[in-house]
Amino acid sequence: MKNLVRFFSFLGLISVLSLSAFSQTPTPTPTPKVIDDSATKTVEVRLPVTVYKGKNEKRTFLTGLTKSDFIVLEDGIQQEVTFFSDEKTNPSVYVGVLMDTSPSTAGKLKFSKDSAKNFLYTVLRLRKDKGAFMTFDHEVNLIQDFTDKQDLIDRAIEGVKKSGSQTALYDAVWQFSDEKLRNAPGRRVIVLITDGDDTFSRADLNDAIDIAQRTETTVFAISTKAGFGGVVPGVEAGTVQDKGDKDLVRLCKETGGEAFFTGDQLALEKAFKKISEELRSQYIITYRPANQNYDGTTRKIQIKFTDPQKMKGYDIRAKDKYKAIKDSLKQ
Repeated sequence: MKNLVRFFSFLGLISVLSLSAFSQTPTPTPTPKVIDDSATKTVEVRLPVTVYKGKNEKRTFLTGLTKSDFIVLEDGIQQEVTFFSDEKTNPSVYVGVLMDTSPSTAGKLKFSKDSAKNFLYTVLRLRKDKGAFMTFDHEVNLIQDFTDKQDLIDRAIEGVKKSGSQTALYDAVWQFSDEKLRNAPGRRVIVLITDGDDTFSRADLNDAIDIAQRTETTVFAISTKAGFGGVVPGVEAGTVQDKGDKDLVRLCKETGGEAFFTGDQLALEKAFKKISEELRSQYIITYRPANQNYDGTTRKIQIKFTDPQKMKGYDIRAKDKYKAIKDSLKQ
């Protein structure tokens, strides 16, 4: 009898342990490969680089250079270049046109829309590049996601009929960079069309620069503040006047782009044309930083010509710094 009691007690214990085991959610154990990949991941920096001569509408872009024509320095130390491409071998372009639809744009909206459509038609290479379209006022609205179909882009731009009440410019840059460009498998570009200062964003200028740098996004901006029906008092076309203008210049400069200040329809068309020409003439230089300690510090970048005398008269434009933070990007 004692043996029988012990036997059933043993069975009861087994049942309790079994129920306890099945009631617990198993915790997946990461494989050593995943851990090793994370621990040994090497971060690289990708730089769209423009070589040019002259200013404004007289500016010309130089193509035909090779990897050996450039030297890349980070914090004064020469870096290992791991990838180089030119206008013939460059990766695809993912470009988002972000248009200001605040109340002051109402009189300029039609021409801005037509110019944006023409720009995207010019810059997007068939079956290679993709474009997207977003508007911003008191709201930020993605009207057309990335596509290579020009008719969808035209329809999205043409569908913009009314304006909002404020200007959330920095929120638009943040949202588009973070949500749409972070994993875009090519060159990442934003073209801003705006006529005013930011008045409504939760993000600020530093936030916009930070997310653009982290997602390796180049920002170009076209300011239409001077107006098309006449010059706005105190604003002369083609010049930087106030803090808003200077902030726009800084946003573009620190991401490797440029700001244009237009005063008429012809100037707006020329600005779009120059951006299109530049994107077609860029070099892509990727380097592996010798310092792989990503501690949040700001690293200074310099790109120089190997033979400055040979390249006399030409200038280089690319972003000149970045914050050393690992980010999840597809190269």
